[in-house]
Amino acid sequence: MPAAVRHDWTRDEVVALFALPFNDLLFRAHAVHREHHDPNAVQVSTLLSIKTGGCPEDCAYCPQAARYDTGVQAQKLLEIDEVLQRARAAKDAGASRFCMGAAWRGPKDRDIPKVAAIVRAVKDLGLETCATLGLLGDGHAQALKDAGLDYYNHNIDTAPEFYGEIIHTRDYQDRLVTLEQVRDAGLKTCCGGIVGMGETREQRAGLLQALANLPAHPQSVPINQLVPVPGTPLANAEPLDPFEFVRAIAVARILMPRSIVRLSAGRQQMDDAVQALCFFAGAGSIFLGDKLLTTGNPDVAADHALFRRLDLHPMEVVEQANTVHADIAEGVAASCGQGCGCSAAA
Repeated sequence: MPAAVRHDWTRDEVVALFALPFNDLLFRAHAVHREHHDPNAVQVSTLLSIKTGGCPEDCAYCPQAARYDTGVQAQKLLEIDEVLQRARAAKDAGASRFCMGAAWRGPKDRDIPKVAAIVRAVKDLGLETCATLGLLGDGHAQALKDAGLDYYNHNIDTAPEFYGEIIHTRDYQDRLVTLEQVRDAGLKTCCGGIVGMGETREQRAGLLQALANLPAHPQSVPINQLVPVPGTPLANAEPLDPFEFVRAIAVARILMPRSIVRLSAGRQQMDDAVQALCFFAGAGSIFLGDKLLTTGNPDVAADHALFRRLDLHPMEVVEQANTVHADIAEGVAASCGQGCGCSAAA
């Protein structure tokens, strides 16, 4: 039987998954991944900072916070032509989704029409669109949806009980409210978190439990490994054991079987063998390009070479009803479920 989609995971259950012998955990996670996804297809996104630096928040991991001396200079919102140039290059390199981030606490009403115009222009290139703009105000999510936005990214970052150790300028509940607005507007959600910020394993379990127990599982779940940046409070954070990171990918896959789990920030610090384990454990998406907002990422040639070595291929984009979808989780919901690597809906 296909893995059931649940929203009632207990903390003890999630901690118990983390505690499984490593090979047993990976075996279980890969079985779930194969039930719901093509195990050799990887969704490829590119992330561009369309408004960099000067953020008033105090997220302890973020080099774009104005209060930290990280060398990141505040910049205005990019012009459409510059964004389109980068989007075309991303598509030519193999990306099917173009993600745009702005270093705001949240956009002002006057910002939304500008971002909406960018979204329309990128969508016209035949790319999926995703935006991460911070906390949304009334009507913002619907306006972005009307412009053709496919996904809205808004991470919960960490476990509810550890959140206050990382961020003080917005509440955990603020994030849940924005996620609700996004769902109500009919946008797909991209929501994950960061591991390696000094949290305990139980708190890592708490992050994944919180994601899995949202009213609807995020269609895209980025799991980031902290990239320590000089000048931020977490600059000297102790590195996370790479196998513990693989465990986080595997547990996320088990808890949210239909979601696409993204192997996100921190890949530049991982060797190819660790990345291969992450793909086996259920990661089905990466960011392509040498930069994620302001931090490093493997270069495009290295990723193409890794795909060849692992016999992976980019997930195909399927156009449906005047929009663009590369979301395999929806595509397999109506498929055969007869052992071909996909699954009928649970």
